[in-house]
Order: sequence, then structure tokens, then C-alpha cells
Amino acid sequence: MQGTVDGFSYGVVTPVVAYVMACLGGALGLRCTTRSLLVSHSWRPGWLALGSAAIGSGIWTMHFVAMMGFTVKEAPIHYDKALTFASLAVAIVMVGIGIFIVGYRGATGTALFTGGTITGLGVASMHYLGMAGMRLRGTLEYNTLTVAASVVIAMVAATAALWAAGQVRGFLWSLGASLVMGLAVSGMHYTGMAALSVHLHGPDTAPPGDSPAEILAPMMIGPLAFLLLAGVIVMFDPLMVMGGRQPDTRSTGRQPGPRSGTHPGRPRPPYAVPRPGDRHAPAPRRGSGRRPRSRTPQSW
Repeated sequence: MQGTVDGFSYGVVTPVVAYVMACLGGALGLRCTTRSLLVSHSWRPGWLALGSAAIGSGIWTMHFVAMMGFTVKEAPIHYDKALTFASLAVAIVMVGIGIFIVGYRGATGTALFTGGTITGLGVASMHYLGMAGMRLRGTLEYNTLTVAASVVIAMVAATAALWAAGQVRGFLWSLGASLVMGLAVSGMHYTGMAALSVHLHGPDTAPPGDSPAEILAPMMIGPLAFLLLAGVIVMFDPLMVMGGRQPDTRSTGRQPGPRSGTHPGRPRPPYAVPRPGDRHAPAPRRGSGRRPRSRTPQSW
């Protein structure tokens, strides 16, 4: 017996909110990735780890916001908490591997392809592991070609997002990259859901339980709180927001700039020899221990 599947029981509310959550996680994570390219190597792992956790939390939250609108008319749905939170860990770890590759190797060539592929596979793994944690009186069946298409969408869009984040050209680049990342997660999710069919195991005799929204909402408190914290960090770090490069002043303690009285980029040589007749020749140094020669005989 085939179940009647409805992925939009709340209309367009859950798809729109899910896309916003994916974009939020992508924006925070990709800004952290961009920020990591502007600091010293000692700080880079921290920013990359924060970015990985933000993207992983964002795509996980997106998935389960979308699943609030998923129902099977003939059977109530429950979720296994262990597999549900395991999908969050998988998303953070696999996305983190891809981001660390791009963060240390750059968003070009083999590193970009490898990082984007692993990040896309992390998005797909999170989705299907989260679906495996769904419990209902039936069996989930998937169309193989549609599943493959969903994975390809995730990998291509994740690669494009990482490339845009690696350009380090300011806020607008990361905003565009986050929109692409949100599109990757949402497109992958709904393509994967289109591949799903439910085969029920007979009539349902159990009383109706809680709705998917009532079950999933408490699970998302932690990831949402983390995204809020990451958002606060982004808001209070001007360098992260604007994408600028901070000059290194640790050795001198002064801001770099041209010397006074010289052309920018052409500092005066410290021991320049004045030309004959140069009116701007420097005066003899005082206290050097040498007396200037007299051009006339001294009188006694």
C-alpha cells in the first residue's frame, strides 16, 4: 500500500524559512572562511572550525525545518534522536573537511574541486542520514537516478559557493556565495524528497501522536542558539564583515605609511650622498666628533 506523501503541508512557509536558514548558515560559515584567509596561521583553524559548524548547523536546521511540512496521510511520523543528531555531526565534520582544504590550499584547481565535492557529499549525507532517522509504519523507497541528481546538485553548488568565498572580495561576494549555498541545500533537499515514496505496512491502528513540528522544534534549539552566537561574532567583527585586510603592526607598533617629505613608495636612502650644488643637501650632523674644515687659515 502506497502512502500519500505531502511535503508542503504548511504551504510555502516551510520552504521559505528553510531556505533562509540555509542562507544564514552559509553566510556565517563562508564569512568565517573568508576571515580565515586574512589572519595568521595560528588563528586560521579557529575561524575555519567556526565556519564549518555554522554551515553544518545551517543546513541541518534547513533540512528539519523543511521536514516539519512533510507528512504521510496514513501514518504518523516520529524521529530517532540518536540518528537525527548524528546527521548534524556528519554535516559539520564533512563540511569542515572541505572548508579546511580550501582554507589552506586556496579556492583554485584540485583543492577547490576536492573541497567542494566533500562539502556537497556532506550535505547529501546529512540529508539521507536524517531521513534514515524517520520512523513510521512503512518503508522508504528512493528512485536511484533522482538521488544521484540530488547529490550532483549539492556538489556543484557547494563548489561554486566555496570558489566565491575564496575570492576574498568583500561582503557582496560572500552574500552571493551564501545564496548559492542555500540554493544548493534547498535544491538538493527537495530533489531528494522528489525521489521518495513510502510503502505502508497495513492499516494504522495507533492513535495519532504529535505533529512533526512539535517533535522537531525542541531539537533545533541548540543549533539555532549556535547560529545566533555566530551571527553576533560576525556583527562585532568589522574586518569579517567588510572583508578588509588588517596590516601587520606587531613588529613596529606603528601604522605603516610613507616617510614625511618623501614621495610615497620612494623612501629617501638613509645615507644618500648630496650632489654638488644641491641646495637641499642636509646640514652636517652635530655631535659627530668631527670639526668642519676651515677654508681660511686660523688666526692666533
